[in-house]
Amino acid sequence: MLDVRNFGVSTMTEVSQARTSPSQEASRQGFDLAKLLLEGRAFFALIVIIAVFSFLSPYYFSVSNFLTMASHVAIFGILAIGMLLVILNAGIDLSVGSTLGLAGVFAGFLMGGVTLPAFGVILYPPVWVVAVLACALGAFVGWINGVLIARFNVPAFVATLGVMYMARGVALLMTNGLTYNNLGGKAELGNTGFDKLGFDRLFGIPTGVVVLAVLAILGSLVLNRTAFGRWLYASGGNERAAELSGVPVKTVQISVYVLSGICAAIAGLILSSQLTSAGPTAGTTYELTAIAAVVIGGASLMGGRGNMRGTMLGAFVIGFLSDGLVIIGISAYWQTVFTGAVIVLAVLLNAIQYRRRPKTGAGGPTPSQNGGKAASVGTAHGKTAG
Repeated sequence: MLDVRNFGVSTMTEVSQARTSPSQEASRQGFDLAKLLLEGRAFFALIVIIAVFSFLSPYYFSVSNFLTMASHVAIFGILAIGMLLVILNAGIDLSVGSTLGLAGVFAGFLMGGVTLPAFGVILYPPVWVVAVLACALGAFVGWINGVLIARFNVPAFVATLGVMYMARGVALLMTNGLTYNNLGGKAELGNTGFDKLGFDRLFGIPTGVVVLAVLAILGSLVLNRTAFGRWLYASGGNERAAELSGVPVKTVQISVYVLSGICAAIAGLILSSQLTSAGPTAGTTYELTAIAAVVIGGASLMGGRGNMRGTMLGAFVIGFLSDGLVIIGISAYWQTVFTGAVIVLAVLLNAIQYRRRPKTGAGGPTPSQNGGKAASVGTAHGKTAG
């Protein structure tokens, strides 16, 4: 027997599809194009920057210049990787610039030799030991941030701001405001090789850029292929719901700040190697550049949204823009204005993007969205059955 109800529904659907006007179809295609441009804004911005500066300067578009600019980007990019993890967790880390400076100063202190008065000797640790100890120091600073925020419920802005001043103060106390120079070491002491981080190349690519690529790949794998990544997105999207679902929210929160501290220490080691010196004021305002790279890459400061690819594009946008302005001879004051304008524009586009799309937390719709959809489906079914 022919099912008249199903036949009627099919006919109505076909008629409604047939009545879709060309203007509606064009509007739908335009919306898709706007969505593509909005979500891929960091990539398109990078292409525009390269095209504009290549036109304005004959020295910009060259492999050697791109590699030089990439080595500058590596510092901000490594900081941005740690900052992305923190922002995905709906936090902020204002201490990464000071941690970078402190790690560099600590490395310079170790390279100069550690005196042990009780034994009457001076220890000159090899470079790999210096690097491990500097990263451990960065992890310790990050752990302090995480404990203050996760265990004592101190707001992230306040906790990391206080740690920022403490880390900078310790760096100044260690050096008395001076700078550690000549970090190349001596062959007879067995502590040479520190400059390799800043000047060596692997297959023609600067070591700093290689380190950035490795950390970015590892970070992407962690976010997309591990339970920790799922926990991070879940706790950043809706902390209470994640906690009720069994996610170790406090552990995740502490872990992201520890990882951010380690990334800051690695960036400090590379910067000190590039400069062949370590000063207590290194990394000043670098935390703002890292935050800007993450925001330009499309991450939400409210947490739960963002990815490694966008953050890397954001870091290259800032780095290539800054170096391009230097190449064409723009004043440093105007460079600050242009960088600030790019950041404001990125935040504005983020607000537009996330206003158009409801927040999904860990990747799925919220209960209210599910309920609304179920209600609408039920109503439609009732009308059809009637």
